[in-house]
Amino acid sequence: MRRSFAASLLMIVAVGVCAMAQSISGVWDVEVTIDPAAGTIADFLDFTTTGTVTYEIGGWAFTAVTQLDDTGWIDQTFSVGGLLGAFSLGMDLDLDPAGAFETWEVTGGTTFGGVTFDFDFTLADSDITLVVGASSTAGDVEIDVTTTFGGDDNDICDFPWAGVDITIEFPFCCAEVSATLAIGCEGFDYVFLSVDDISIPPLPWLTIDADLTFRLETKELVLSPDFDFDTGLCFDIYVSVDQQTGSQVLGIGDIHIGGLKLVCEFDNVTFTGISFWGSTGKPGELGSYWEMYKIESNEETCCGPLSFETAIYFDEGSSNLLDVSFFEFELEVELGDPLTFTAGLEIDIDAPTIELIFGFLMEF
Repeated sequence: MRRSFAASLLMIVAVGVCAMAQSISGVWDVEVTIDPAAGTIADFLDFTTTGTVTYEIGGWAFTAVTQLDDTGWIDQTFSVGGLLGAFSLGMDLDLDPAGAFETWEVTGGTTFGGVTFDFDFTLADSDITLVVGASSTAGDVEIDVTTTFGGDDNDICDFPWAGVDITIEFPFCCAEVSATLAIGCEGFDYVFLSVDDISIPPLPWLTIDADLTFRLETKELVLSPDFDFDTGLCFDIYVSVDQQTGSQVLGIGDIHIGGLKLVCEFDNVTFTGISFWGSTGKPGELGSYWEMYKIESNEETCCGPLSFETAIYFDEGSSNLLDVSFFEFELEVELGDPLTFTAGLEIDIDAPTIELIFGFLMEF
């Protein structure tokens, strides 16, 4: 009898799900890192996993994200978003599995009479912040008003008015101007005018940004140069320019070439080579090294889409052959819906250490 009742209940729930156009989806990501050179068992194996489940019904989405590692349950978040009539609403709740509340944020917005209204309410660290905004466009003029309450990080759940910013963007002659009026809790704060990308015809690789700030007793003009040395070829040149910027000061000095980047594509294979010897503007993908060569590819195989990436890094002045210092390899292959396998290998020749990383990504 109980089994019949349970089966009937499951059928009723299933029919209800179909009738209300409900759906459930999710992602389960697992990553395991093995360090053979680790000195302790705890450092030998690192394990992290993230599970995401989203339930959708009636235009609303409810999402839960759970994070675990080899130390246990480390983070839990819940979020919801959808439409309530003409309003869009969203909420994010972040909890510490140890029992501590971290943040709660509620956002919303609507459009009425050509004006978009929005708000952002945040409770974090015993402090409340409310930001209310309105924006609209009339022809070429854009107006944006933002009012802020709270947010002074004083660990008190008060609700003071902090200020209002009114921003208008409009064309003026050949320039696009942004003007902001800021009023704080003590009255007028400043007026800020900004014009970007002022071109200089004899120097096509140089544009100027101008920022003008008016306060009650002071005025400040700051000019900032932007440089674009794009060759339009497969080579990128890393260039730095000696400059002096500040209030009503702009000086441009010597030009220095600090590196080269080459990118070539052959069918599904991309080759990238970067060498950098300059002092400023180093590309982030080099990390602490001065040269890198990388090969990456995406293609269809017998098992499904496969992508791989391998790179070798060089450190100037290394005692190793050809200054080779670091090697990495990453592989991802779809084994079929919904499972994807990932693997990685990192070898630090200078340390020396070897790290092997593999994981599974499941989407349903």
